[in-house]
Amino acid sequence: MSSRFADLGSRARGAAEPPDFALVGLLRIPEVQNSPWISLFRRVLFAIGLLCAASFVVYLGRDGYRDGADDTVTLLDAFYYATVSLSTTGYGDITPVTPSARLVNIFVITPLRVLFLIVLVGTTLAVLTERSRQALKIQRWRRTVRNHTVVVGYGTKGRTAIDAMLGDGVQPADIVVVDMDAVSLEAASTAGLVTVHGSATQSDVLRLAGVQNASSVIVATNRDDTAVLVTLTARELTKKAKIVASIRESENTHLLRQSGADSVVVSSETTGRLLGIATTTPSVVEMMEDLLTPEHGFAVAEREVEPGEVGGSPRHLSDIVLGVVRAGELVRVGEPAVDALESGDKLLYIRRAR
Repeated sequence: MSSRFADLGSRARGAAEPPDFALVGLLRIPEVQNSPWISLFRRVLFAIGLLCAASFVVYLGRDGYRDGADDTVTLLDAFYYATVSLSTTGYGDITPVTPSARLVNIFVITPLRVLFLIVLVGTTLAVLTERSRQALKIQRWRRTVRNHTVVVGYGTKGRTAIDAMLGDGVQPADIVVVDMDAVSLEAASTAGLVTVHGSATQSDVLRLAGVQNASSVIVATNRDDTAVLVTLTARELTKKAKIVASIRESENTHLLRQSGADSVVVSSETTGRLLGIATTTPSVVEMMEDLLTPEHGFAVAEREVEPGEVGGSPRHLSDIVLGVVRAGELVRVGEPAVDALESGDKLLYIRRAR
């Protein structure tokens, strides 16, 4: 598998055209699902249009046709000829010669033939062109994707992180999921997310996810050593993206920081603290859950300091301010450094969820 990705990566960097056909199955772009009845109705209309066009052409050149029954070609005869021609029926020893028989052939037999051809030929073409359509979509997506979020791992942590982003208004098309589990990727694709099948510890897989053009990377793997390696690989490919990683043990935090993570979330210790608090003050845990759920109740948000707020104290604002981000550093409210707000500061505050 690693040699395959290495080959794909070298070809993608060295060739004029990216190997998009080779990426079908690895990179999957979600599709807008249409009703099969709508698709079938469109195909039937197209087939009827072809039949009418062929009949019109035959009728215009009717002087060049002869009917074995009466040597004249009427409009009905033209439709009949187009019908047996387009349906590849041909001519046999049993040929309808009366108008009623030909009407039955046109309005009963031919629709059955057309439906049969639609099911047979249409399905075959759909299968044969699926790779081509996917390759074109992959080529277009790779050309245009910018400032998206790459989520490594679609387990419980990854899904929850994506739900939080969607709750904050992020579009599904701006999220790319990287995972090794086909079932998880199928669920992500059903949710409208772009998916990449492969190990995010390999740089070629992250390149397929467009991490070099991403605005942020979320590392939500199940193992701490994998999280460190993914973070190191992602940071090597991009210097501008914000990398947020989750680990189980706090002793590995410095490894993630050294690997290039901007933020580290220790899942086991955070869960343990909430469990301990819940034994004495469960309402605190309930409020924390409320703040972390953007869909309802309260939520923690960040905004720029408005011009009219410059010089004032964050404690005197109508919003409940928790901290001030100044020059990339978080300073908690109450410290002397943020008694007076400055232009360019960002406020971390509590807002009512939409």
